Amino acid sequence: MLQASPYPTSPLSHPLLQEMGVELEVARLDKIHPRVSGNKFFKLHYNLLEAKRKGHTQVLTFGGAYSNHIYATAFAAKEMGLTSIGIIRGEEEDVNNPTLEEARAAGMTLIGVSREKYKQKSSPEFLEALSSKFGSFYLIPEGGTNTLAVQGTSEMLTPTHQKFTHLCTPVGTGGTMVGLASAIDPHQSLLGFSALKGEGIKMEVEALMNNFGLASAGKWQVLTQYHHGGYAKWTEELISFIHWFWDEFDIPLDPIYTGKMAFGCWDLIQKKFFPPGSKILMLHTGGLQGNKGFTARTGIGLPSLSA
Repeated sequence: MLQASPYPTSPLSHPLLQEMGVELEVARLDKIHPRVSGNKFFKLHYNLLEAKRKGHTQVLTFGGAYSNHIYATAFAAKEMGLTSIGIIRGEEEDVNNPTLEEARAAGMTLIGVSREKYKQKSSPEFLEALSSKFGSFYLIPEGGTNTLAVQGTSEMLTPTHQKFTHLCTPVGTGGTMVGLASAIDPHQSLLGFSALKGEGIKMEVEALMNNFGLASAGKWQVLTQYHHGGYAKWTEELISFIHWFWDEFDIPLDPIYTGKMAFGCWDLIQKKFFPPGSKILMLHTGGLQGNKGFTARTGIGLPSLSA
């Protein structure tokens, strides 16, 4: 079974926080499981239970060559006694990068497809062809976002988090944002920091809320100004911030999701976005495995993954 470990919520201390009269803590969801960390644990938990309930022996999902979702699914499926298949976007990608090497070592069968073919991943014809090749499988969508994933991410918040006035999370496919939005209390505001360039993610989150029939008791908004160039893009300013955050607070971040969220949150604190007396919680959604691949691609070292 996929088992969660207790995770700490770390209060941060810094002169800026005292000056602005706010409190800031980090929920270390990256510590919930050694391989299936952060929001991926919550997205996969109910999906894998459902796969077992329906009698499936294998799961199939989609992702990029450095995907946290691919990595987490490989290890989660193995822990649940299921085999796994990963359809990887881009035949030209390095199939021996650290993410895919570890997914393969966990028993995942990896199939690279062209980017053009990958766009057909939701079509009945493409799925039927996969079924003909691999046999029956339980399908988990790219990024893991579906009804069961939202059910899982809504459980990321516990009664201990009711004291916070503001919650901050990275946003990718929107599933985590939607689950959290459905779970916050009336006195809370949820801020989603988009890792993607453009305003489309706002409409995507709204559509997911409507499609899943969810409402939020509190306030929520998606901020799109902290993407640092777009998905999987980065700036020297972001990398410098990630190193500064590590030196200051001994907490590692990744440049795809959590680094952008923490950068944005800290910038908003500096700009007096949060009223004095605010209690802010940043949700560390994991994804640190991707730092190895980032360094392999760019040559840029990042803080230790073992903190």
